[in-house]
Amino acid sequence: MARKQHIAIFTTASLPWMTGTAVNPLFRAAYLAKNHEREVTLVIPWLSLKDQTLVYPNKITFCSLEEHEAYVYWWLKEKADILSEFRIAFYPGKFSKDKRSILPVGDITEMIPDEVAEIAILEEPEHLNWYHHGRRWKTKFQRVIGVVHTNYLEYVKREKNGQIQAFLLKYVNSWVIQIYCHKVVRLSAATQDLPRSIICNVHGVNPKFLEVGITRHQLKQGAQTAFSKGVYFIGKMIWSKGYTELLQLLSEHQNEFSDLQVDLHGNGEDFDEIQDSFSKLTLDVRIYSGRDHVDPLFHKYKVFVNPSTTDVVCTTTAEALAMGKIVICASHPSNEFFKQFPNCHMYNTSHEFVKLTLEALAEQPVPLTDDLRHALSWEAATERFVEAAELNEVFQEKALPSAKPFMLMSSDYWMKRLVEASAYLHNTVSGIEAARCAFGAIPQTLLPDEQLWKELGLGFPEQKQCFRR
Repeated sequence: MARKQHIAIFTTASLPWMTGTAVNPLFRAAYLAKNHEREVTLVIPWLSLKDQTLVYPNKITFCSLEEHEAYVYWWLKEKADILSEFRIAFYPGKFSKDKRSILPVGDITEMIPDEVAEIAILEEPEHLNWYHHGRRWKTKFQRVIGVVHTNYLEYVKREKNGQIQAFLLKYVNSWVIQIYCHKVVRLSAATQDLPRSIICNVHGVNPKFLEVGITRHQLKQGAQTAFSKGVYFIGKMIWSKGYTELLQLLSEHQNEFSDLQVDLHGNGEDFDEIQDSFSKLTLDVRIYSGRDHVDPLFHKYKVFVNPSTTDVVCTTTAEALAMGKIVICASHPSNEFFKQFPNCHMYNTSHEFVKLTLEALAEQPVPLTDDLRHALSWEAATERFVEAAELNEVFQEKALPSAKPFMLMSSDYWMKRLVEASAYLHNTVSGIEAARCAFGAIPQTLLPDEQLWKELGLGFPEQKQCFRR
């Protein structure tokens, strides 16, 4: 029998938080493990009960690793009808209110035993490594692949002193990725250029969305009404997720859209503010709490509008296309993958947005071909990932050559030395509490605190074990 690859997928979020870095790595783990050729471990953050109440929706909390693990497996079976053939491990994390994200605590490379540390997939490698202090990833693992999910520069530009912050962050991201990754997969050209990177959309959609699309097409073939509702948008209710752009588009063209009803669905920190702002328009804009996009509530909508330009590849756009809907989105690098779909219409100006939206309401969606349906699937996404990440290749990190005369040392030799020096510098700086805090780390996160150790069921602080189940 051929030896199985051991793959550890580290990500920055977990269900029940319905964010892209929770859902997409989960599907990646499930599909990489599906053919039994690989031993896959999904490594997700464990939050204290206090942080869980800040992050997880509908008052869902977990008292133990077993509870959280069971929930993830249940969701995958219930929502996607996929049996779990991978393992789940946990690393200690803390929620940063300022960054609205989870940050690792301590050296999370320890979560995988050395004897199975073969391939590491870092979902959001820059995020995982901003404050990483501990063993170097490329020393621990034979191969380290980064998958860039988030356009951090675009988000930071919208904050106070955003241009300066974005300038600094751009170089920090490149620095940590150069140090810790052998190769990087960027989902689209909307992300910053990074060392050793390739652009490839390696995400798919939950198979349930494709089933909905087939059902809608069958209704249409049977002379029934497949789409009886008009225009909607679904997304986390924070301004940077497309609501700023949508408010501007609608407010500028209220006369043209006077007969239009637009339904907005989502939850988030800016819900009340967004609701108040849209209520001031003369248009019929209705705002609802968020639901899973595959919920039957969304099946009858015909037109999905998504003006967001902060996404890297928008999952909800892919889901809407899978369900057979017409999509109106901005002509932007983040939407490049969707140009191949006849139901995806892109605009460059606000007037084009009006024209395309009104035309979409009057026309019928084009049925997806088998090839386009496959392109949206996680089977195809996994094929693209295996090729882009070169998982089927055998890699061996070259050892530094023995001492040679100065003039005979190659550029590769000096580059390796430079990267090693950079790694040493980063590890030194990230181990200084004052420096960590100055660069935005959560205080006292070099090691898990007593509460995290207790909730992880470990002794404090001497007893170090893998947080695995």
